[in-house]
Amino acid sequence: MAALDTFTLKGKHIRLEPLEMRHAAGLVAATAQDRELYKWTLVPFTEAAAREYVQMALDGRAAGHTHAFAVVRLSDEAVIGSTRFYDVSRWAWPVESPFAERAVDVCEIGWTWLAPSAVRTVANTEQKLLMLTHAFEVWNALRVCFHTDARNERSANALARIGAKFEGTLRAHKIAADGGVRDSVRFSIVADEWPDVKSGLERSLRVR
Repeated sequence: MAALDTFTLKGKHIRLEPLEMRHAAGLVAATAQDRELYKWTLVPFTEAAAREYVQMALDGRAAGHTHAFAVVRLSDEAVIGSTRFYDVSRWAWPVESPFAERAVDVCEIGWTWLAPSAVRTVANTEQKLLMLTHAFEVWNALRVCFHTDARNERSANALARIGAKFEGTLRAHKIAADGGVRDSVRFSIVADEWPDVKSGLERSLRVR
């Protein structure tokens, strides 16, 4: 795929803006608040690690399979985390297929983390709403997937709460954040499920 176009997604509480080198210091400031929170999540703790983290995201965007964001809190313009679309794919449909003009067929949302000050706030709910809306209503994706470390019960429970469906466990799936070998649990949302998931996310935002 060609390089992905950059875009910004803005809600009432946060803005998701394309991750750039200028965000590196903000990423480090966000992770410095509580390292224990990121036991199962790969995050940058130093300026050098943050620059490498951003560069990998930029390389993925140039290759056409990744679009990473800095999560910016609107109330104070602080960088409070990061998230991304990755494994963005378009299938090789026959030219006569009604799906042939689809922008994106499937993608994943992941590499998601927030500063401790933003955990259990509207930030995570709103970023999921913004990203899923873009995936299903702008890209017209057929499926959005999520993976999390099988030991990360908090993340898995959060995905189940928004309506993502558990698909199974991928054994010895990738390198874990702690340097070991990670089993991943896989969740997904398909296009037919999106209206109900969207209603649930919007309802959750209204009551918080």
